[in-house]
Amino acid sequence: MFDLHTFVYGVFPYIATIVFLLGSWIRFDHEQYTWKSDSSQLLSKQNMRLMSNLFHVGILGIFLGHVAGMVMPHGLWVGLGISDLAHQWIAILAGLAFGGAVVTGGAMLWHRRMFNPRVRAASRWMDINILGWLVITACFGLLTIPLSIGHAVEGDVSTMLLLGEWIRSILILQPEPELIRNVDTVYKVHVFFGMSVFLFFPFTRLVHVWSAPIPYLFRAYQVVRTKRRL
Repeated sequence: MFDLHTFVYGVFPYIATIVFLLGSWIRFDHEQYTWKSDSSQLLSKQNMRLMSNLFHVGILGIFLGHVAGMVMPHGLWVGLGISDLAHQWIAILAGLAFGGAVVTGGAMLWHRRMFNPRVRAASRWMDINILGWLVITACFGLLTIPLSIGHAVEGDVSTMLLLGEWIRSILILQPEPELIRNVDTVYKVHVFFGMSVFLFFPFTRLVHVWSAPIPYLFRAYQVVRTKRRL
């Protein structure tokens, strides 16, 4: 009998990962001219630095935070002298800060792509939709915070530990979807949206992430000259 939960949290992560890796490789091999961020800053500079910095700093913070909080072995945190409860409060505060940055910056960028005529004309369908998907994913992440605060106040860190165990079970190719069957729905929805980002990744402008950050630190500045009328 088909079990949707088992499929989504036991099989879908591998589908998303295969598409993420294989799709990125095929795109780089066959469509290198599309391997770029498609910056639209030249079309409209208004508030661009604020929006872009909020969004990118938020995304980077969320990614590193999830790796540190969910992928790193539980024993490592304990070995550093950080209790499970302290770990949960760190995750809550970091999630508020970086998740809020993604939602604010991402929503502004999405609005710009939708309603700025010049930017909209130069945008592809996936440019607009991946921004919206990332903002929605971050919104569901923020919706988990009130529950996490409630759990932390009660001294209950079981949900955080179960999510971490589930992620590590996926990484070691021994998926245990039953670990998170009974966690609150909002956590599972957030996880689903997050996994789907990897599924869409090869078909969007996000592929430029593969080229960052090291090459970007050493690349030459792009020279842009204004054509003056004589």
